Amino acid sequence: MFVAKLDHPADFDGWRGAARAALALGIAPEDMGFAVEGEVAGLFAEPLPPLPEDARPAFVPKQFPDLARKLVCHADADRFVFAYRLLWRLQIDKRLLEIASDTDVVRSIEMEKAVRRDSHKMKAFVRFREIETEEGRHYIAWFEPFHHVVELTAPFFARRFAGMVWSILTPLRSVHWDGADLTFAPGASQDQRPKDDDMEALWLTYYASIFNPARLKVKAMQAEMPKKYWHNLPEAQLIQPLIRNAEASAQRMIATAPTLPSLRHERQAERNEMATAVREGAFGGFNKRPDDIDEAREQAKHCKACPLWEPATQTVFGRGPSDAPVIFVGEQPGDQEDLAGEPFIGPAGKVFDQALTAAGVDRTQAYVTNAVKHFKFVPRGKRRIHQKPNMGEMKICRWWLELERELIRPKLIVALGATAAASVLGKAVTIRDTRSKLIDLDEDTKLLVTVHPAYILRLPDREAQAREQAAFNEDMARVREYVPEIALAA
Repeated sequence: MFVAKLDHPADFDGWRGAARAALALGIAPEDMGFAVEGEVAGLFAEPLPPLPEDARPAFVPKQFPDLARKLVCHADADRFVFAYRLLWRLQIDKRLLEIASDTDVVRSIEMEKAVRRDSHKMKAFVRFREIETEEGRHYIAWFEPFHHVVELTAPFFARRFAGMVWSILTPLRSVHWDGADLTFAPGASQDQRPKDDDMEALWLTYYASIFNPARLKVKAMQAEMPKKYWHNLPEAQLIQPLIRNAEASAQRMIATAPTLPSLRHERQAERNEMATAVREGAFGGFNKRPDDIDEAREQAKHCKACPLWEPATQTVFGRGPSDAPVIFVGEQPGDQEDLAGEPFIGPAGKVFDQALTAAGVDRTQAYVTNAVKHFKFVPRGKRRIHQKPNMGEMKICRWWLELERELIRPKLIVALGATAAASVLGKAVTIRDTRSKLIDLDEDTKLLVTVHPAYILRLPDREAQAREQAAFNEDMARVREYVPEIALAA
C-alpha cells in the first residue's frame, strides 16, 4: 500500500500531484491511500515515489478537474481514493462520466452537488462581526460547514469584501484576508467565536421590519435555511416569534391596506389624460395645427405628452421630402438616432440602406420616420438598451404619425415591423398575416407591411440572416415597382 501525504483536508493540488505520480507508476486504486498532515498512515504503508521524469500526461475530460476539486472537499473519509479511482477508470473508458447509470458516476454527482450546496450556504449564512484591534477594524465570522469548503469558497469573500480585513473561523479550517492575500490556518474552537457588535441591534430591527407575513412559507424557508445554521445567525432569534405571529400580522396588513382604484378606473383616467394632452396642446405647447412638415418638426421638439421625452436626448422626427410618395415607418429611434436626431442611421439603418440599394430605391426620395419619436431604453452600465414602447406610448405618438401622413399625403406607407404596422392601422396585426400585401388605407394610400431591419440583425445564424435579408430586399423591390418614381437614377 502506497500513501501520499497531503497538507490539509481539502488539498487539491497535493492530491493532483500524487494522483499523477501514482497513475504514471501504474498503482491501482486499491493499492493507493492518502493521509492528511497529522494523520497516522497504516503500519505497512510505503511513501509514494515521485513522478517519473518520462511520465506521459494522463487523460482527463475538461469537466474532470473541477469535479475532482469538489470531490476532495467532501467530508467522506474515502474522498481522495474515490477521486483517484475515477481518474484511473477514465484512462480505460474516456467517456465514463457520460454514463449516468455508473455507480461511481452517480456517487460523484451526489458528492459534487453536496459540496456545491455547502459552499452556497457558506456564502449565504456567514455573518461578520466587527472588532477593534491595534491595526484597526477587523471583521470576524464563525461558520460550521458540513464539508471542507473553506478553500473553495474563500475567493468569493475576497472578491466581495476586498476592502475589509476579515477572518472566517470554522471547526475544519480557517481563512484570513488582509486586503491583499488569503491565508489559511487550522480549524478554530467555539470559544473563539466573535461576540455581538454595535450593528447587531440595527440589523435585527431591519430584518424584522422587512418580514412579510403574507409570503411566509415555513417549509420552503427551512429548505433554504436549515436549522443547523440558525444558532450562528443573529436574526435566527427572531424567526420563531415572527412565524408564530405571522397570521395576526397578515390580518393587520389586510385590515389597514389602503383602498386602491380599480384597474378599469386607472385605464379610463389614462385615456382622459391622453385626450387632454392632445386637446390642450401638450404636443409641443402649440395652439395652432402646423401647416407643413417643417413646422410640425419644430413643434415636435418640445413634445412632452408622454414620459419618454425626459430621459431621451431629443425628439427624432421624420426626414425626407415634404411631398415624398413613400413613407417608411419604423418602431422608434435607437441609441445612435437619439444622439444624432436622425432616423435609421444606426445598425438597423445600414441594413435598411443596403436593401434599398439592392432594390434600386433612392432613399432621398422617401420620407423616413418612426411610430414613436423618442428613444425608450433601460440603462445598463454605460450602455442604453432598447426597450419596446407600450401601447399607451404608441397611441400618444400616433398623433404625430397621422400628422406626417396628412401633410405628406404619400402614395404608399411601408410599416417596418409589427409596432409600426399597429401604429399605422390603429390595431395590432401580425407580420405573418400581413407581410408583403398591399393594404388599402384610403382611396389614395396603401400600406405594405414587412419586418424591421433590426429583426434581421437579431437572428442567431448567418443562414437565417441571409434568408430574411433576401425576403426584405424583395419587399423593397415591391416598393419600387408600386412607386417607380423613387427608383435610383440610371
